[in-house]
Amino acid sequence: MDWVEKYRPQRLQDVVGNSGAVRQMYEWARDWSRQKKPLLLYGKPGIGKTSSAHALANDMNWEVVELNASDQRTKAALERVAGSGSTTASLSGASRKLILLDEADNLHGQADRGGAKAILEIIAASQQPMILIANDYYSLSRELKAATEPVQFRAFQARSIVPRLRQICAAEGVACDPLALDEIGRRAGGDMRAAVNMLYAAAIGKEHLATGDVHTSAKDQRSTIFELVGAVFSGRRDADLLRMAVEVEDTPDTIEQWLEGSIDQMPDHASRTKGYACLARADEYIGRTYRRQYYTLWRYANAVMLLGVADAAGGHGIHGRIMPPSRWQKMGASKKQKTVRAGLSRKLSEMTHTPEDALREEFFTAISILIEQDPAGYVREFQLDADELALFIHDKARAVKVVKEVAKEEKAKEKKASGKEKNPAKGKKPRDDDPPGDAEARRDPPPGQATLF
Repeated sequence: MDWVEKYRPQRLQDVVGNSGAVRQMYEWARDWSRQKKPLLLYGKPGIGKTSSAHALANDMNWEVVELNASDQRTKAALERVAGSGSTTASLSGASRKLILLDEADNLHGQADRGGAKAILEIIAASQQPMILIANDYYSLSRELKAATEPVQFRAFQARSIVPRLRQICAAEGVACDPLALDEIGRRAGGDMRAAVNMLYAAAIGKEHLATGDVHTSAKDQRSTIFELVGAVFSGRRDADLLRMAVEVEDTPDTIEQWLEGSIDQMPDHASRTKGYACLARADEYIGRTYRRQYYTLWRYANAVMLLGVADAAGGHGIHGRIMPPSRWQKMGASKKQKTVRAGLSRKLSEMTHTPEDALREEFFTAISILIEQDPAGYVREFQLDADELALFIHDKARAVKVVKEVAKEEKAKEKKASGKEKNPAKGKKPRDDDPPGDAEARRDPPPGQATLF
């Protein structure tokens, strides 16, 4: 067993650091009720979010039902696993079930269609405690943030990592040079999981760990696109920028678009003009690369756009969030609309027994006119959600309002119906205009009176 799993904290008292976050989790679980919002644990990877959630479940004697990004997280899958788990009691004798949704900020694409909406519905109906885990809090939807209680986990200081590494060395019988442990703590960059993995890789098969053994297990220090863009605008050395461009996972055409998305943060019109000119020149090299399949030209594209934009920015830095180009958002919205349209066509085709092509080409306009006249009625009839209704009436705000009103009416009807079943009318006295009962209806006629039957 690798040391990350072997020495994973089993109780909250074993969790290293983030004492404030751990205390907030315990207080939430200690007197949990359905009125409490789910917790949202967020922070960079490797700092103990998932481990703390499992440790909390152990302390509270709760069973864990877990989903992460490796699972298919469609609306149906979430409702089947987390939905049923959140409304049923545990069969293992645990006092409650903890519904744990890891990597909640990775809900996107066709595979997760409807997943974000399903999470909100599960939160609203849940009878069990829920914890969501995310790396990037700001990428979550506004609705999901409002429905959860945030708990921030911060990166570890090296002085917090080293004592834990020393405990592991003692448990494994490995004599470690203090300088080696200090070096691992420094290189881990606040990531406890990476530090333990580095220690495991350096110490495996050894009885003594020296400083010279650490370099072979250093954490992967690949740069991210955010670090690269920040370095370009802050005026880093040319050699550093070119090295970072090789380290990032993104290709030059993607780097170009990220730089384009941040050029508006340059201080004046002249510098922005110069920056766009450098991107345009780099774009020529990128186009030739794909046309000729001659990828050596990428190095020229990198040099022109990175060094040129850095010179135009003049080291002023970025005073705001690094954002992708706005056209990415437009492309994502267009893709989402196509996905909604395709799903709606399939649904209406099955309901009306009409081919999808015929619906799209001949009937969508007529259906749109009908739905525009009575949107609430067709929401009930076709079971439309807000995205599907907006496709017909071309008004997102109105669509959301109509769908909410219909849902509210349906809940009121269900509540009224359930109330009638629980409290049937008792001892109701017949009124003068009530129809006669069975006994009166079957009463024999007076003697001598004729009847038809």
